[in-house]
Formats: sequence, C-alpha cells, structure tokens
Amino acid sequence: MEIIPAIDLLEGNCVRLNQGDYKQVTHFNSDPLTQALSWQEQGATRLHLVDLDGAKTGLPINDSSIRKITQRLEIPIQIGGGIRTLKRAEELISYGVGRVILGTVAIEKPELVKNLAQRHPEKILIGIDAKKGKVATRGWLNQSNILATDLAKNFHNSGIAGIITTDISKDGTLQGPNLNAMKEIASVSSVPVIASGGIGSTADIISLLPLEAYGVSGVIVGRALYDGTVNLQEAQSAINKGHLEDPIIKKNFIV
Repeated sequence: MEIIPAIDLLEGNCVRLNQGDYKQVTHFNSDPLTQALSWQEQGATRLHLVDLDGAKTGLPINDSSIRKITQRLEIPIQIGGGIRTLKRAEELISYGVGRVILGTVAIEKPELVKNLAQRHPEKILIGIDAKKGKVATRGWLNQSNILATDLAKNFHNSGIAGIITTDISKDGTLQGPNLNAMKEIASVSSVPVIASGGIGSTADIISLLPLEAYGVSGVIVGRALYDGTVNLQEAQSAINKGHLEDPIIKKNFIV
C-alpha cells in the first residue's frame, strides 16, 4: 500500500477544497515546490498533483509550478486536472510527469484515453470521482448519470496503468474513506486502484489494507498531512508492519 501525498494547486498556491467546493478553500503553502520537496524528504515514494484551475477552466495556469516540481523532484509525479486533449497530456509528459490522470475525457472521449494509453504505456491513469456512486466531471462541477463501476469496466484491457477513485462526499472531510465504494471499484477493475478521499488518521489508512486483496495498491492523503493528523513516516511504518489484525480494521471493514 503506497501512501501518496497530495498537492492541490490553485492560482499557484497549495490548497485543499472541502468536498470539491471551490468556495471552501483552505490555503496551506504559497510555495508548491518547497512543499513537494518536503514530502520527498519525508520519504514519499510518489507525489500526487491536482491542477484545480485546470480542472475548472481547462487552462494551464499552474504550469510554471508543475515544471519546477518535475525538474527538482527525484520521485515520480502523477497529475490530474483539466487534461482533456491528447496535446495537453503529451505536453505534461514532456515536462517529466510520470503519469497523467484523465477524468472528464474518460466519459466524454474514452477512445482518446485508450489511444493515449497505447501511445504511452504505464503513463495513463483514469480518475473516477463519484458522489453517491455516480461520476462527476469538469472539476466536480457537473454530475453525470454514469455509475462509477460501469466506467471502470469500460476500461478493461485498455492499457491504462490504473484507476484513482475519489468519493467526493468524503474528500477533505477527514471522516474516513468510503470502504464500500473503494471495494466496489476495485472488484470490477482489471488494473490497480488508488483510493482517495476522507483520510483523517493513520487508522483510516490501515483500514484500507484488506482492500489490497481486491487490487487497491495505494492511497492519496492530503488535508490530514497538512493538518498533522497523519504523520507520513509513522503512517508508512504502520503500513510496513501490516497491522491486519488491528481491531479498527475489523470494526470498519465491510466484507
């Protein structure tokens, strides 16, 4: 289980939104590069970037910060937010981004996603962001009628490297992950799944461990790291020890 720190970029700053609401913004750092280097120094093996401006407007407002981070970090970087064309995806790959995350176009232009996956093996992830089981698009501003599980099934044998799935109702709340939703996506996916949304403690991370059997290979952690309710090194140590008999898991995990 890989723990992946998140940096959400908005107008050049590190921020977090509550449940994807652009009106509920908390600022954490005005220097994304410094923050990225800090996570690397603390032992992160991968970094998750979200271009919130790109997700909302489709414009590359944060490219200066993105380029600086990719040039300085030694660990791989994955990025999502407003990547809706082949040109934009390949532009980010040219910056040195390890993996690009495609969300809206996975619904609107699935063949484009599959084409990119063939052109760039192991570099394309799809983001499935859902509320009440249905996928949201355009920076979570639009709600579709497509089931998250159906979208995951649509990319069987497509060549994508994995799926990142976020429960929007949990994102930024620190109230724990939606284990049922994560299990449902992982159970129908033919590729590894990275969980996102709701992590508020190391216990929340440990509660995901039983889902490794279904294909959940990582978890993205944002606000909890910035608020200090999760310490990256301590959480990594807990994962490495594999506390599968922890009573918190037995209490929270739904078979």
